[in-house]
Amino acid sequence: MRSLEHARELTERFFPGLLKTLESIPYAEREARGSQVIGLFRDHGGAGLLVPTEYGGLGADVLEAIRVQRAVGSLSPSLAAATAMHHFTVAMLYALAADPGRLNAAQLELLHEVAPGRRLLASGWAEGSTQQNILAPAVTAARTEGGYLLNGSKKPCSLAGSMDLLTASIAVPGADGTPELALALVPASSPGLSVHHFWDNEVLAAAESDEVRLEDVFVSEELVVTTAADDPGRLEDLQTAGFVWFELLISAGYAGAATALVDRVIDRERGGPNDRAELALRVEAAFALLGGTARAVRDGLAGEAAVAEVLVARYAAQEALTGAADRSLELLGGIDFIRSNENARLAAAVRPLMFHPPGRASAENPLLKWFAGAPLELA
Repeated sequence: MRSLEHARELTERFFPGLLKTLESIPYAEREARGSQVIGLFRDHGGAGLLVPTEYGGLGADVLEAIRVQRAVGSLSPSLAAATAMHHFTVAMLYALAADPGRLNAAQLELLHEVAPGRRLLASGWAEGSTQQNILAPAVTAARTEGGYLLNGSKKPCSLAGSMDLLTASIAVPGADGTPELALALVPASSPGLSVHHFWDNEVLAAAESDEVRLEDVFVSEELVVTTAADDPGRLEDLQTAGFVWFELLISAGYAGAATALVDRVIDRERGGPNDRAELALRVEAAFALLGGTARAVRDGLAGEAAVAEVLVARYAAQEALTGAADRSLELLGGIDFIRSNENARLAAAVRPLMFHPPGRASAENPLLKWFAGAPLELA
Protein backbone atom coordinates (compact mmCIF):
# COMPACT_ATOMS: atom_id res chain seq x y z
CA MET A 1 0.00 0.00 0.00
CA ARG A 2 1.19 3.46 -0.89
CA SER A 3 0.91 4.84 2.66
CA LEU A 4 2.86 1.92 4.10
CA GLU A 5 5.56 2.37 1.48
CA HIS A 6 5.81 6.05 2.40
CA ALA A 7 6.18 5.09 6.06
CA ARG A 8 8.90 2.61 5.16
CA GLU A 9 10.72 5.19 3.04
CA LEU A 10 10.71 7.62 5.97
CA THR A 11 12.02 4.90 8.28
CA GLU A 12 14.78 4.07 5.80
CA ARG A 13 15.88 7.71 5.86
CA PHE A 14 16.08 7.67 9.65
CA PHE A 15 17.46 4.14 10.02
CA PRO A 16 19.12 2.97 6.80
CA GLY A 17 18.98 -0.79 6.43
CA LEU A 18 16.90 -1.56 9.53
CA LEU A 19 13.72 -2.68 7.79
CA LYS A 20 15.54 -4.84 5.24
CA THR A 21 17.47 -6.53 8.04
CA LEU A 22 14.28 -7.18 9.98
CA GLU A 23 12.60 -8.58 6.89
CA SER A 24 15.50 -10.97 6.28
CA ILE A 25 14.81 -12.76 9.58
CA PRO A 26 12.05 -15.41 9.45
CA TYR A 27 8.91 -14.11 11.17
CA ALA A 28 8.82 -16.85 13.80
CA GLU A 29 12.40 -16.08 14.79
CA ARG A 30 11.84 -12.33 14.54
CA GLU A 31 8.93 -12.41 16.99
CA ALA A 32 10.21 -15.04 19.41
CA ARG A 33 11.57 -14.58 22.93
CA GLY A 34 15.29 -13.95 22.60
CA SER A 35 14.92 -12.32 19.18
CA GLN A 36 17.61 -9.94 18.00
CA VAL A 37 15.18 -7.20 16.86
CA ILE A 38 15.79 -4.88 19.82
CA GLY A 39 19.53 -5.21 19.35
CA LEU A 40 19.13 -4.36 15.67
CA PHE A 41 17.05 -1.33 16.60
CA ARG A 42 19.83 -0.19 18.91
CA ASP A 43 22.55 -0.86 16.33
CA HIS A 44 20.72 1.26 13.73
CA GLY A 45 20.49 4.27 16.04
CA GLY A 46 16.85 3.78 16.97
CA ALA A 47 17.33 5.23 20.44
CA GLY A 48 17.82 8.70 18.98
CA LEU A 49 14.62 9.04 16.95
CA LEU A 50 13.04 11.66 19.22
CA VAL A 51 16.26 13.10 20.64
CA PRO A 52 16.80 16.68 19.41
CA THR A 53 19.48 17.05 16.73
CA GLU A 54 21.57 19.31 18.96
CA TYR A 55 22.08 16.32 21.26
CA GLY A 56 23.03 13.92 18.50
CA GLY A 57 19.55 12.61 17.79
CA LEU A 58 17.37 12.53 14.70
CA GLY A 59 14.90 15.16 15.89
CA ALA A 60 11.74 13.46 14.60
CA ASP A 61 8.41 15.06 15.46
CA VAL A 62 5.38 13.16 16.70
CA LEU A 63 3.88 12.70 13.22
CA GLU A 64 7.12 11.30 11.84
CA ALA A 65 7.46 9.08 14.89
CA ILE A 66 4.08 7.40 14.42
CA ARG A 67 4.85 6.80 10.75
CA VAL A 68 8.07 5.08 11.75
CA GLN A 69 6.14 3.03 14.29
CA ARG A 70 3.70 1.99 11.58
CA ALA A 71 6.54 0.80 9.37
CA VAL A 72 8.27 -1.06 12.21
CA GLY A 73 4.99 -2.62 13.37
CA SER A 74 4.33 -3.96 9.88
CA LEU A 75 7.43 -6.15 10.20
CA SER A 76 7.82 -6.65 13.94
CA PRO A 77 4.87 -5.84 16.20
CA SER A 78 7.05 -6.81 19.17
CA LEU A 79 9.67 -4.22 18.30
CA ALA A 80 7.06 -1.52 17.79
CA ALA A 81 5.48 -2.29 21.17
CA ALA A 82 8.83 -2.32 22.97
CA THR A 83 10.21 0.84 21.40
CA ALA A 84 7.01 2.80 22.01
CA MET A 85 7.99 2.73 25.68
CA HIS A 86 11.46 4.09 24.95
CA HIS A 87 10.22 6.79 22.57
CA PHE A 88 7.51 8.24 24.81
CA THR A 89 9.90 8.27 27.78
CA VAL A 90 12.51 10.14 25.74
CA ALA A 91 9.88 12.61 24.57
CA MET A 92 8.84 13.30 28.18
CA LEU A 93 12.37 13.79 29.46
CA TYR A 94 13.49 16.05 26.64
CA ALA A 95 10.36 18.14 27.18
CA LEU A 96 11.69 18.75 30.67
CA ALA A 97 15.21 19.39 29.43
CA ALA A 98 13.96 22.04 27.00
CA ASP A 99 13.31 24.40 29.93
CA PRO A 100 16.50 25.61 31.65
CA GLY A 101 16.78 24.64 35.28
CA ARG A 102 14.22 21.84 35.26
CA LEU A 103 16.92 19.12 35.19
CA ASN A 104 20.22 19.21 37.03
CA ALA A 105 23.65 18.53 35.55
CA ALA A 106 23.67 14.82 36.46
CA GLN A 107 20.22 14.26 34.95
CA LEU A 108 21.14 16.11 31.77
CA GLU A 109 24.39 14.18 31.43
CA LEU A 110 22.49 10.90 31.60
CA LEU A 111 19.85 12.08 29.17
CA HIS A 112 22.29 13.43 26.63
CA GLU A 113 23.95 10.05 26.36
CA VAL A 114 20.78 8.48 24.93
CA ALA A 115 21.53 9.11 21.25
CA PRO A 116 25.34 8.97 21.10
CA GLY A 117 25.49 6.07 23.56
CA ARG A 118 22.52 4.28 21.98
CA ARG A 119 20.94 3.95 25.41
CA LEU A 120 17.50 2.35 25.71
CA LEU A 121 15.03 3.58 28.32
CA ALA A 122 12.39 1.37 29.89
CA SER A 123 9.37 2.88 31.58
CA GLY A 124 8.37 2.19 35.17
CA TRP A 125 5.67 4.84 35.06
CA ALA A 126 2.08 3.75 35.64
CA GLU A 127 1.51 2.89 32.00
CA GLY A 128 -1.64 4.28 30.51
CA SER A 129 -2.76 6.12 33.64
CA THR A 130 -3.34 9.83 33.85
CA GLN A 131 -3.74 12.32 36.65
CA GLN A 132 -4.33 10.79 40.07
CA ASN A 133 -3.39 7.20 39.21
CA ILE A 134 0.25 8.04 38.69
CA LEU A 135 0.37 9.66 42.11
CA ALA A 136 0.22 6.19 43.67
CA PRO A 137 3.27 4.56 42.04
CA ALA A 138 3.98 0.85 42.38
CA VAL A 139 7.58 1.65 43.40
CA THR A 140 8.08 3.02 46.90
CA ALA A 141 10.93 5.29 47.91
CA ALA A 142 12.43 5.58 51.38
CA ARG A 143 14.81 8.43 52.08
CA THR A 144 18.35 7.41 53.00
CA GLU A 145 21.67 9.21 53.19
CA GLY A 146 22.38 10.79 49.82
CA GLY A 147 19.24 9.58 48.09
CA TYR A 148 16.48 6.98 48.19
CA LEU A 149 16.03 3.23 48.48
CA LEU A 150 13.49 1.94 45.94
CA ASN A 151 11.34 -1.16 46.34
CA GLY A 152 8.62 -2.58 44.13
CA SER A 153 8.20 -3.95 40.64
CA LYS A 154 6.92 -3.12 37.17
CA LYS A 155 5.28 -5.94 35.24
CA PRO A 156 5.14 -6.18 32.38
CA CYS A 157 8.01 -3.86 31.58
CA SER A 158 9.01 -3.83 27.92
CA LEU A 159 12.73 -3.69 27.10
CA ALA A 160 13.37 -5.39 30.45
CA GLY A 161 16.32 -7.36 29.09
CA SER A 162 17.90 -4.61 26.99
CA MET A 163 17.30 -1.41 28.93
CA ASP A 164 20.16 0.79 30.02
CA LEU A 165 18.00 2.98 32.22
CA LEU A 166 14.70 2.51 34.03
CA THR A 167 12.55 5.58 34.59
CA ALA A 168 10.31 4.95 37.59
CA SER A 169 7.58 7.09 39.09
CA ILE A 170 7.93 7.25 42.86
CA ALA A 171 6.36 9.12 45.76
CA VAL A 172 8.68 11.17 47.94
CA PRO A 173 7.85 13.21 51.05
CA GLY A 174 7.16 16.85 50.25
CA ALA A 175 8.07 19.81 52.39
CA ASP A 176 4.95 19.31 54.51
CA GLY A 177 5.33 15.52 54.64
CA THR A 178 2.65 14.87 52.01
CA PRO A 179 3.75 12.41 49.30
CA GLU A 180 4.66 14.08 46.02
CA LEU A 181 5.25 12.65 42.59
CA ALA A 182 8.90 12.25 41.56
CA LEU A 183 10.77 10.51 38.77
CA ALA A 184 13.79 8.31 39.48
CA LEU A 185 16.39 7.62 36.79
CA VAL A 186 17.68 4.17 37.66
CA PRO A 187 20.68 2.67 35.82
CA ALA A 188 19.89 -0.94 34.83
CA SER A 189 23.16 -2.07 36.42
CA SER A 190 22.09 -0.85 39.87
CA PRO A 191 22.52 -3.46 42.65
CA GLY A 192 19.12 -4.81 43.67
CA LEU A 193 17.53 -4.36 40.25
CA SER A 194 16.66 -7.69 38.65
CA VAL A 195 14.61 -9.03 35.74
CA HIS A 196 12.24 -12.01 36.09
CA HIS A 197 10.25 -14.00 33.56
CA PHE A 198 6.68 -12.79 33.22
CA TRP A 199 5.46 -12.89 29.59
CA ASP A 200 4.26 -16.33 28.43
CA ASN A 201 2.24 -15.56 25.28
CA GLU A 202 4.02 -16.06 21.95
CA VAL A 203 2.36 -12.88 20.66
CA LEU A 204 4.73 -9.91 21.16
CA ALA A 205 7.21 -12.28 22.82
CA ALA A 206 10.20 -10.36 21.44
CA ALA A 207 9.23 -7.15 23.27
CA GLU A 208 11.03 -8.34 26.44
CA SER A 209 7.95 -7.54 28.53
CA ASP A 210 9.03 -9.17 31.76
CA GLU A 211 9.05 -8.12 35.41
CA VAL A 212 11.59 -5.60 36.63
CA ARG A 213 12.00 -5.95 40.37
CA LEU A 214 13.64 -3.40 42.68
CA GLU A 215 14.84 -4.48 46.12
CA ASP A 216 16.54 -1.73 48.13
CA VAL A 217 17.88 -0.13 44.96
CA PHE A 218 19.81 3.00 45.85
CA VAL A 219 19.28 6.06 43.66
CA SER A 220 21.23 9.19 44.43
CA GLU A 221 19.24 12.32 45.11
CA GLU A 222 20.68 14.00 42.04
CA LEU A 223 19.03 11.36 39.82
CA VAL A 224 15.54 11.99 41.18
CA VAL A 225 13.45 14.60 39.36
CA THR A 226 11.08 16.26 41.82
CA THR A 227 8.52 19.01 41.70
CA ALA A 228 9.51 22.52 42.69
CA ALA A 229 7.81 25.18 44.77
CA ASP A 230 7.57 27.49 41.76
CA ASP A 231 6.41 24.69 39.43
CA PRO A 232 4.34 22.23 41.50
CA GLY A 233 2.52 20.62 38.58
CA ARG A 234 5.39 20.07 36.18
CA LEU A 235 5.60 16.28 36.50
CA GLU A 236 1.84 15.79 36.42
CA ASP A 237 1.64 17.97 33.29
CA LEU A 238 4.56 16.12 31.80
CA GLN A 239 2.96 12.76 32.51
CA THR A 240 -0.22 13.85 30.76
CA ALA A 241 1.81 14.81 27.70
CA GLY A 242 3.67 11.50 27.89
CA PHE A 243 0.36 9.64 28.05
CA VAL A 244 -0.70 11.27 24.76
CA TRP A 245 2.59 10.37 23.11
CA PHE A 246 2.33 6.81 24.37
CA GLU A 247 -1.20 6.27 23.03
CA LEU A 248 -0.18 7.56 19.60
CA LEU A 249 3.04 5.55 19.41
CA ILE A 250 1.59 2.26 20.64
CA SER A 251 -1.50 2.53 18.42
CA ALA A 252 0.63 3.26 15.36
CA GLY A 253 2.62 0.06 15.84
CA TYR A 254 -0.55 -2.02 15.86
CA ALA A 255 -1.78 -0.09 12.84
CA GLY A 256 1.36 -1.25 11.05
CA ALA A 257 0.62 -4.91 11.75
CA ALA A 258 -2.94 -4.56 10.46
CA THR A 259 -1.79 -2.64 7.39
CA ALA A 260 0.72 -5.37 6.55
CA LEU A 261 -2.10 -7.92 6.44
CA VAL A 262 -4.31 -5.71 4.27
CA ASP A 263 -1.33 -5.09 2.00
CA ARG A 264 -0.99 -8.84 1.46
CA VAL A 265 -4.68 -9.18 0.64
CA ILE A 266 -4.37 -6.44 -1.97
CA ASP A 267 -1.11 -7.75 -3.38
CA ARG A 268 -2.52 -11.28 -3.78
CA GLU A 269 -5.86 -9.96 -5.05
CA ARG A 270 -7.81 -11.97 -2.51
CA GLY A 271 -11.58 -11.47 -2.42
CA GLY A 272 -13.32 -9.02 -4.73
CA PRO A 273 -12.51 -5.33 -5.37
CA ASN A 274 -15.15 -4.28 -2.84
CA ASP A 275 -13.60 -6.52 -0.17
CA ARG A 276 -10.13 -5.11 -0.74
CA ALA A 277 -11.34 -1.52 -0.90
CA GLU A 278 -13.23 -1.92 2.37
CA LEU A 279 -10.12 -3.22 4.14
CA ALA A 280 -7.93 -0.48 2.74
CA LEU A 281 -10.41 2.17 3.82
CA ARG A 282 -10.51 0.74 7.36
CA VAL A 283 -6.77 0.86 7.96
CA GLU A 284 -6.29 4.17 6.16
CA ALA A 285 -9.08 5.79 8.18
CA ALA A 286 -7.64 4.40 11.41
CA PHE A 287 -4.20 5.82 10.72
CA ALA A 288 -5.68 9.10 9.51
CA LEU A 289 -7.29 9.51 12.93
CA LEU A 290 -3.96 8.91 14.64
CA GLY A 291 -2.18 11.21 12.21
CA GLY A 292 -4.71 13.99 12.72
CA THR A 293 -4.27 13.82 16.47
CA ALA A 294 -0.48 13.78 16.08
CA ARG A 295 -0.65 16.94 13.96
CA ALA A 296 -2.82 18.63 16.57
CA VAL A 297 -0.36 17.69 19.33
CA ARG A 298 2.55 18.89 17.22
CA ASP A 299 0.73 22.19 16.72
CA GLY A 300 0.10 22.71 20.44
CA LEU A 301 -2.90 20.66 21.56
CA ALA A 302 -2.25 19.73 25.19
CA GLY A 303 -3.81 18.85 28.53
CA GLU A 304 -7.20 17.20 28.90
CA ALA A 305 -8.20 18.15 25.36
CA ALA A 306 -5.25 16.20 23.98
CA VAL A 307 -6.00 13.19 26.20
CA ALA A 308 -9.63 13.13 25.09
CA GLU A 309 -8.73 13.45 21.42
CA VAL A 310 -6.09 10.73 21.53
CA LEU A 311 -8.45 8.34 23.30
CA VAL A 312 -11.13 8.90 20.67
CA ALA A 313 -8.57 8.20 17.94
CA ARG A 314 -7.21 5.15 19.72
CA TYR A 315 -10.56 3.48 20.41
CA ALA A 316 -11.86 4.14 16.90
CA ALA A 317 -8.60 2.85 15.42
CA GLN A 318 -8.65 -0.15 17.74
CA GLU A 319 -12.04 -1.27 16.44
CA ALA A 320 -11.16 -0.66 12.79
CA LEU A 321 -7.77 -2.39 12.98
CA THR A 322 -8.95 -5.56 14.68
CA GLY A 323 -11.84 -5.87 12.24
CA ALA A 324 -9.50 -5.36 9.28
CA ALA A 325 -7.02 -7.93 10.60
CA ASP A 326 -9.70 -10.58 11.12
CA ARG A 327 -11.24 -10.00 7.69
CA SER A 328 -7.80 -10.04 6.05
CA LEU A 329 -7.03 -13.40 7.61
CA GLU A 330 -10.33 -14.73 6.29
CA LEU A 331 -9.67 -13.49 2.76
CA LEU A 332 -6.12 -14.83 2.72
CA GLY A 333 -7.76 -18.21 3.07
CA GLY A 334 -7.57 -21.55 4.78
CA ILE A 335 -4.62 -22.88 2.78
CA ASP A 336 -2.55 -19.85 3.79
CA PHE A 337 -3.56 -20.50 7.41
CA ILE A 338 -2.64 -24.20 7.12
CA ARG A 339 0.69 -23.74 5.40
CA SER A 340 2.04 -20.95 7.63
CA ASN A 341 1.21 -19.33 10.95
CA GLU A 342 2.79 -15.97 10.07
CA ASN A 343 -0.40 -14.20 9.02
CA ALA A 344 -2.35 -15.73 11.90
CA ARG A 345 0.28 -14.47 14.34
CA LEU A 346 0.31 -11.07 12.66
CA ALA A 347 -3.48 -10.84 13.04
CA ALA A 348 -3.22 -11.90 16.67
CA ALA A 349 -0.59 -9.22 17.23
CA VAL A 350 -3.14 -6.50 16.45
CA ARG A 351 -5.42 -7.44 19.33
CA PRO A 352 -3.28 -6.47 22.37
CA LEU A 353 -4.03 -2.81 21.69
CA MET A 354 -7.29 -3.38 23.56
CA PHE A 355 -5.37 -4.43 26.68
CA HIS A 356 -3.34 -1.25 27.10
CA PRO A 357 -4.85 0.90 29.85
CA PRO A 358 -7.15 2.63 29.95
CA GLY A 359 -9.52 0.01 28.57
CA ARG A 360 -12.41 1.42 26.60
CA ALA A 361 -15.02 0.33 29.16
CA SER A 362 -13.27 2.24 31.95
CA ALA A 363 -12.94 5.38 29.81
CA GLU A 364 -16.48 5.54 28.46
CA ASN A 365 -18.11 7.41 31.36
CA PRO A 366 -15.22 9.88 31.78
CA LEU A 367 -15.32 10.61 28.04
CA LEU A 368 -19.10 11.05 28.08
CA LYS A 369 -18.73 13.58 30.89
CA TRP A 370 -15.94 15.32 28.95
CA PHE A 371 -18.10 15.51 25.83
CA ALA A 372 -20.82 17.10 27.98
CA GLY A 373 -18.44 19.77 29.32
CA ALA A 374 -17.04 18.28 32.54
CA PRO A 375 -13.35 17.75 33.34
CA LEU A 376 -11.78 14.53 32.09
CA GLU A 377 -11.02 12.24 35.03
CA LEU A 378 -9.85 8.76 34.13
CA ALA A 379 -10.11 6.05 36.79
